[in-house]
Amino acid sequence: MPPLPVPRPCNGAPKAWRALLCLLLALWLALPGGARAQQPALVLSESQPVHDIWPALTMLSDPGREYTAEALLAGGPAFGPMPPTKGTLGVRPEAVWLRAPLTLAPQSDGRWVLDIDYAPLNRIDAYLAKDGRIVQQATLGNTQPFTQRPLHSRSHAMVLNLEPGVRHELLLRVQAQGAMILPITLNTPPRLIERALDEQMLQGVLTGLALCLLVYSLAQWFSLREPLFLQYALLISGSLLFSLQFFGVGAQHLWTDNLWLERHVSGLSALMATCGSFLFIGQALAAGDPRNRLMRAMRVGAAGSALLAVAFALDVYDTKVLTGIVSILGLVPALMGIPGAVRRMRQGDPVGGTLLLAWLVYFVATATVIGVIRGWVPVNFWTLHSFQFGATLDMLLFMRVLGLHSKALRTAAENARSERDAMHSLAHTDPLTGLPNRRGLGLALTAALARCDPGHLLAVYVMDLDGFKPVNDQHGHDVGDELLVAVARRLQGQVRKSDLVARLGGDEFVVMVGQLDNATQAHEMGQKLLESFHEPFALHEHTIQVGLTIGYALAPADGNDAVGLLKLADAAMYAGKQGGKFRVLRNTGDLALASS
Repeated sequence: MPPLPVPRPCNGAPKAWRALLCLLLALWLALPGGARAQQPALVLSESQPVHDIWPALTMLSDPGREYTAEALLAGGPAFGPMPPTKGTLGVRPEAVWLRAPLTLAPQSDGRWVLDIDYAPLNRIDAYLAKDGRIVQQATLGNTQPFTQRPLHSRSHAMVLNLEPGVRHELLLRVQAQGAMILPITLNTPPRLIERALDEQMLQGVLTGLALCLLVYSLAQWFSLREPLFLQYALLISGSLLFSLQFFGVGAQHLWTDNLWLERHVSGLSALMATCGSFLFIGQALAAGDPRNRLMRAMRVGAAGSALLAVAFALDVYDTKVLTGIVSILGLVPALMGIPGAVRRMRQGDPVGGTLLLAWLVYFVATATVIGVIRGWVPVNFWTLHSFQFGATLDMLLFMRVLGLHSKALRTAAENARSERDAMHSLAHTDPLTGLPNRRGLGLALTAALARCDPGHLLAVYVMDLDGFKPVNDQHGHDVGDELLVAVARRLQGQVRKSDLVARLGGDEFVVMVGQLDNATQAHEMGQKLLESFHEPFALHEHTIQVGLTIGYALAPADGNDAVGLLKLADAAMYAGKQGGKFRVLRNTGDLALASS
């Protein structure tokens, strides 16, 4: 190798120039690692209580985990610039060193809090150096027991004690099996508490909403035994547990120091939500029909998700493999359900449109999270919370699917009830007049007999029209039917609402009157019915006069049996017909009482 050329000014330049050049050469040689420009330090001041230190960071990959903080402070390889996408390094299996020079503004407090607000980071070795020596050291990350963390907070945080007027170096060695998302800030203690309270409030609201929906769905399932509510509860539970782990709330409040849960709950909750999605979407689109091909396929997907969850719990595969599985499997239920949802939307079913909107929200939220994980989308409040916001909106949209499903069940039940009532009405009602028929009369009479006694008599009047056959013969059956309807309305007009008018067939009617005080009152009611037929019937095109013959019996005086009373009253009516028509006759067993 040829020797380096020596600058000519060192030979021929004046002595002052030569001395200056030699001094610069000595300074260059004194720098660690050669001529390395010193990076400008991030100046911390209380006038800005939160500092995003991403612009001040440089990075160094450490795939063999061979570097130490002491070696890097002493010289070591050069750190390079950070990626252009703020707050995320993407998925990196290797450890990464981050470095940031810090200094305090004059009159500033030396207590600042380092905060890394991404709970799933596995291990963070934090070092604070001064004059090339480490003065503070801490281990952070979700693989550390919660009670051993420097600060018992939801995020990974530690207090830095800085000296005014002194340049410090912050070194971070980060390891993560999944995404290396790094929203790193330096905060004054009051501002950190304020930010922590804001985040806790947000998590409380979203978690409380999810818990309310969970309790409601379980209560509905216990009440209705409708499987869609239980599947919705499974879906919500998975989504809720994932959010609790993702934002560190679970480690802070629920499974403190349980490192097995901290390592596994994220994957198990994701598979739980996927299993719930398979079942919920299949049930919602296939209406629970076990023979439906979509329903069978969705059940297979749910069973596969459950088996994967068991394998992950037994550590058959690790989180890195699980991340790849869930990123693909989580989309499958929606993709399988899209054709059915589109078909139902075209049929005017709002369930289809609601599911499509929910999946659109899910795809946007998932794309945002994948962008952050891969290092394509910068980290900020909205991108970091995008999946949680999307999951919350999806839960509300799926709740609307439950509401629509419940409404459909209610409508089906009402239709079945209406159909049953219609069948009952057809079986117990005369189709021409709308009055109860013989069967309907029998039910009503049996019920009324159970309530009557000697002080509350029940009168049963059997009546037959006088002169109805000539009306049919002269004017036809249409006019005869019109007359029968008019007779029914006139009889109803003579009795109370609690009384009953029935048609046995042809021109034969029955009136049942209860709560009578004595036999005289019953006979007076018969006379009232008879006298109402003195007035002719004005039909559409005809005015027709017909008479009436009535026979009646009293309960319990004449009998307390529905069939027996009707027979007594019917016999009295025929006796009245034979005795001259247009009269009221009571049958006491010997036809002792008659009047005209």
